[in-house]
Amino acid sequence: MSGKEEWRKMADTHMMKDEEVKTKGVEASKRPPGHNPGEVLHQRRKLPYSPPTMAVAGFLIAATLGYFTLYAMKKPEATAKDVAKVATGTAEPQDTHPRKFGRLGWAKNVRK
Repeated sequence: MSGKEEWRKMADTHMMKDEEVKTKGVEASKRPPGHNPGEVLHQRRKLPYSPPTMAVAGFLIAATLGYFTLYAMKKPEATAKDVAKVATGTAEPQDTHPRKFGRLGWAKNVRK
């Protein structure tokens, strides 16, 4: 085939009537509508993972970021449990005050 006839292979025939296809001689390129008629911006028909899997992954990422944000803002004498209680609004006054640490780093007299 010469260069002039190359367009006949790739002719977009899904909008043509049968008579037009025959008169232009592009029967070889005829394909049913919907079979890659003109992929726009590399869009996919199918997602790489199922929506529930992506939702769980998104929740885990958000929870991890939240945990590290709280952990970075905590004071040295507070535990992660204390920070979580304060963040959720369930903390009591004894959870928010610094504790006295012993020789090994353990808290003495945690609850009176």
